[in-house]
Amino acid sequence: MTQPEALQNLLEAVASGAVSPETAFSKLKNLDFEPVSDFANIDHHRALRTGFPEVIWGPGKTPEQISQIIHTMRPRTPVIMATRIEPEVYQQVRSQIPDLLYFATARICALIQSPTDSSGMPKPQHSGTITLISAGTADLPVAEEAAITAELSGFRVQRLWDVGVAGIHRLLSNRHRLQAADVLIVVAGMEGALPSVVAGLASCPVIAVPTSVGYGASFGGLAPLLTMLNSCAAGIGVVNIDNGFGAAVLAGQILRTAERIGRSPSA
Repeated sequence: MTQPEALQNLLEAVASGAVSPETAFSKLKNLDFEPVSDFANIDHHRALRTGFPEVIWGPGKTPEQISQIIHTMRPRTPVIMATRIEPEVYQQVRSQIPDLLYFATARICALIQSPTDSSGMPKPQHSGTITLISAGTADLPVAEEAAITAELSGFRVQRLWDVGVAGIHRLLSNRHRLQAADVLIVVAGMEGALPSVVAGLASCPVIAVPTSVGYGASFGGLAPLLTMLNSCAAGIGVVNIDNGFGAAVLAGQILRTAERIGRSPSA
């Protein structure tokens, strides 16, 4: 059950007399945020405001802190996700949370408490497809971070890996996938030319993700970032270097906005 559904059910129970105002107050008092010891405040209200629950940023937190945050979120959040989790950190956290999953390439660990499909991922809750494209195999950690984030958030994902401009025929042979996508996330390092090519072939929004993959003059991803910002192809939005997570959330917001418009009476 999502937080909006739980809130609606609670209010209906109060209105019918099944739940007392005092009990409802007890359930709602931590809705905005809840302290975790003296190092964190969990924003339980974020899913109500933005459609996406709070996600744990792993670097800089100890395994014990991550475990405590997950335990605090567990009763209220259907899917809990922590990003940039290294394997040794995951093992330590999993010793305290045995049902925690790990997606090694994406460096994401997750606790899935919502209904799942045959792959073990949350069942898609939203219409539309997010298509992920990577220029090279070295870009996969960032691309998979975006893909797993989108899937854990309830979106359908299609992957198209290793189709960079050095062998452009690989991309062109998949033009039907570009044309079928509702949102495209294009992940590339080196000179970062792939999003421009894709945007020239696709009719949907393109989110470009520069990666820190490249030789010295790529300056840790700055070169592809500037290439993407200066693209002559229209319809491209650019997120920060290696920010696959942010790209997935932006793609999800685009699809959720389209859903909301489609449900409105004026539509």
